[in-house]
Amino acid sequence: MIETVAFRLRPGEDLCVGLEKIAADNNIQAGCVLACVGSLTVAVLRLANRDEHTTFEGHFEIVSLTGTLSIHGSHLHISISDSDGRTIGGHLVDGCKVYTTAEIVIASFPGMVFKRQPCELSGYDELVVESVQRSESK
Repeated sequence: MIETVAFRLRPGEDLCVGLEKIAADNNIQAGCVLACVGSLTVAVLRLANRDEHTTFEGHFEIVSLTGTLSIHGSHLHISISDSDGRTIGGHLVDGCKVYTTAEIVIASFPGMVFKRQPCELSGYDELVVESVQRSESK
């Protein structure tokens, strides 16, 4: 059975740190972001095919947040838009500051564990999905 966690991050909180805290507090072994709406004043992203992070400052709407979430390592992408509707996206990293709110719903999948392990082909730590037996209470 899928479990869900819904929460809100407040102004000034770090989006990535907040997600990691929720994963830790709820012992999320395998999860994904179902929904996220809100806004940021600072967005720190790792853009496609770059090693360094890029910081954007201003007022941005979160138009998408998606990815896998686990206490063993997460992989999250975010898209943001500015006041002219220009949109940019990339890997979510620490440093994204909530402007007014970030309302988030996470799904957790008991019976699975998401881990990240080095992949020879990509050169990155990639998703490994493990199944775990759940004990049934009688």
